[in-house]
Amino acid sequence: MNEDYDVIVLGTGLTECILSGIMSVKGKKVLHMDRNSYYGADSASLTPLEDVYKRFSLPGKPPEAMGKGRDWNVDLVPKFLMANGQLVSMLLITQVTRYLDFKVVEGSFVYKGGKIHKVPSSETEALSSSLMGIFEKRRFRGLLVWAANYDVNNPKTWEGMDPNKSTMAEVYKKFGVNQDTTDFTGHSLALYRTDEYLNKPCIETINRIKLYSESLARYGKSPYLYPLYGLGELPQGFARLSAIYGGTYMLNKPIEEIVIENGKVVGVKSEGEIARCKQLICDPSYIQDRTTKVGQVIRAICILSHPVGQTNNVNSCQIIFPQNQVNRKHDIYVCMISFAHNVAAQGKYIAIASTTVETSDPEKELKPALDMLEPIDQKFISISDLYAPTDMGTDSQIFISRSYDATTHFETTCDDIKDIYKRMTGSDFDFSEIERTKNDIFGDCPE
Repeated sequence: MNEDYDVIVLGTGLTECILSGIMSVKGKKVLHMDRNSYYGADSASLTPLEDVYKRFSLPGKPPEAMGKGRDWNVDLVPKFLMANGQLVSMLLITQVTRYLDFKVVEGSFVYKGGKIHKVPSSETEALSSSLMGIFEKRRFRGLLVWAANYDVNNPKTWEGMDPNKSTMAEVYKKFGVNQDTTDFTGHSLALYRTDEYLNKPCIETINRIKLYSESLARYGKSPYLYPLYGLGELPQGFARLSAIYGGTYMLNKPIEEIVIENGKVVGVKSEGEIARCKQLICDPSYIQDRTTKVGQVIRAICILSHPVGQTNNVNSCQIIFPQNQVNRKHDIYVCMISFAHNVAAQGKYIAIASTTVETSDPEKELKPALDMLEPIDQKFISISDLYAPTDMGTDSQIFISRSYDATTHFETTCDDIKDIYKRMTGSDFDFSEIERTKNDIFGDCPE
């Protein structure tokens, strides 16, 4: 450990593992440490089920009806991958896909007027959907066709809507769509959590709608993918990539001090030894005095013995409760997976409801979602503070990731990775630079 490294990484969350993989592929000498005994940090999947009970301080053991404890892999942060999104691109280019198997999430749903409706996944479904009336469907189709053909470099396709000057509210007005369709487009397709986007330039929303459509087109049922055995497989896959390129991994390492000289990081002290470095990457928990709290997220992990009602008994889905439908400022999300993904015992389902906290009674804020999940066999509630860095690393060379937000996909996490990469290297993240050149010889992940 008393060695010099180019980069030291603290915490094995997904953001940190992807960055350590990228830095290793780029030829940097990387040391990666975590105070925990498992990979994943805040984005881990816990197994066996007994460990979940311990983490949430529940007395006793799981009842026998829950099956074998080892059959469970419970995600602490629920998210799906957009099939055509940035994380899938990173997985494909680095070939980390070799270590993972994915399943398509079987459906995307939206809450409207007290009921759950399927988000249409084809034109035929759209025409028969109960989400909107026949004339509204025509207007909505006009909006979708326009967004699909929109080309920033070809003003003819804009139809008077400038990408950087026209707001999304103006776009909705142009197509004459009603409030329900606006909610549906902004929250179920563009996946915004609030309505702040309405008064911003329309180009970002157009790109988000395209991402949803292109992701949906890849597999048909929904735009989302989920890895077998849980999300904890993702950081481990990138950790393995780093190890193949010479990265060193150490779990169970208490971090005693981040050593700073003249305002710049020079090393990390653990168990009396100092590893020296030129740059440091870490999650907010390792250096809280250089971060600021930007909000809270509440997550309720619910174990069920049944699929969610009104979803046609699918064994995986996402349900979005748009803020206007539940009188809130932020959407509520539900991610549901099951025994079909090797994350639960046979016949069991895991539904995780989450939202950004707005009041002093966070659990009550999830009520519309939790009511839809009843009966619930067991519930685990967590309220997490969200942190963002106040030190951007320019002088200190300390690069701190952001906490995982309430979104149900990894696009914001990938934006954070690209942002840290740019601050560390001074150049924009280029997907082609992370293509791997070394083959994997060893079969096992680094212990």
